[in-house]
Amino acid sequence: QVQLIESGGGLVQDGGSLRLSCTAAVRTFSSWTLAWFRQAPGKERAFVAAISWGGGTKYYGEFVEERFNISRVDADNTAYLQMNSLKPEDTAIYYCAAAQFKVGRVVGAYDHWGPGTQVTVSS
Repeated sequence: QVQLIESGGGLVQDGGSLRLSCTAAVRTFSSWTLAWFRQAPGKERAFVAAISWGGGTKYYGEFVEERFNISRVDADNTAYLQMNSLKPEDTAIYYCAAAQFKVGRVVGAYDHWGPGTQVTVSS
């Protein structure tokens, strides 16, 4: 079982920034795609961003509008999600997910999930 640990969530004002981190307990981190999804109360889990294994190609959900940036440091087994210009509608639990040797924008593409970290944006 792959263990994923998220951190960096919290409360921020409208227009503020947060950086989420996801550290994976895996042996060959570079072979894993790391992704972020989010789930607001009463809504389905939605794709936010992913960074692929190998070349590190980045993918974003449509609502991101260039406000977020996903990155990874393979030497640290960690992926990051820098979120800027946050809006109240970004309020959700943010989940880190991992898949080995594949990449996708849907929940079913990922085999391992972290427990989630709460992000709350106040107006």
